[in-house]
Amino acid sequence: MARTIQSLERAAAMLRLLAGGERRLGLSDISSSLGLAKGTAHGILRTLQQEGFVEQDAASGRYQLGAELLRLGNSYLDVHELRARALVWTDDLARSSGEAVYLGVLHQQGVLVVHHVFRPDDSRQVLEVGAMQPLHSTALGKVLSAYDPVAHSEVVEAERAAFTPRTVTGLGDFEGLMGLARARGWAADVEETWEGVASVAAPIHDRRRMPVGAVGVTGAVERVCQDGELRPEIVAAVRDCARAVSRDLGAGRF
Repeated sequence: MARTIQSLERAAAMLRLLAGGERRLGLSDISSSLGLAKGTAHGILRTLQQEGFVEQDAASGRYQLGAELLRLGNSYLDVHELRARALVWTDDLARSSGEAVYLGVLHQQGVLVVHHVFRPDDSRQVLEVGAMQPLHSTALGKVLSAYDPVAHSEVVEAERAAFTPRTVTGLGDFEGLMGLARARGWAADVEETWEGVASVAAPIHDRRRMPVGAVGVTGAVERVCQDGELRPEIVAAVRDCARAVSRDLGAGRF
């Protein structure tokens, strides 16, 4: 019988513990649950963190699963219900809008991209599945913050960095944007995160009518906007896509 590698067994047990436990676990919780010395547990956690498999919350020091697992788990993503239900609709949205489409979910204090459809042209593009986007400045993040109480709490409690002169960082102004997003059913980001880039996103709901993600279109300002405003046909297409995915998840009509 082949011998197993103890350090790998411990790392695997640690990942399972983080996947099945509370949202975040401290070093003491992890070491006691696995029967490991704190020094041993910390060494494994530090290695997993360096590789992106584990993330540590800067404020609390607690640990949770990292986004790198998503990059390695594309085969699993194919059976992930949200992504699977969105595949056809996001492809259609990319074709109709002529822009890149992103599907995002709440992860830690940001938006984790779980699906990315390239802009349908011959330009060079980089797959951004597993990338993180900020909650307070991106269209995906604003939609999640407007509809998901957990996302809203995360963005309110976190530092809202100014990425460009257009980024809204004040809490009062941000709450105003949340109210506008809920009233409209969509949110926008026009050069608030990246200069020259504009986005629009809408929420996706499940059969319980709970927000489970957001879908959005991102492209150059001159293509996504017209006369200083988001092109209404792109906004309508994004909302239609979000409604279609929500219906496929059992949410009914929105």
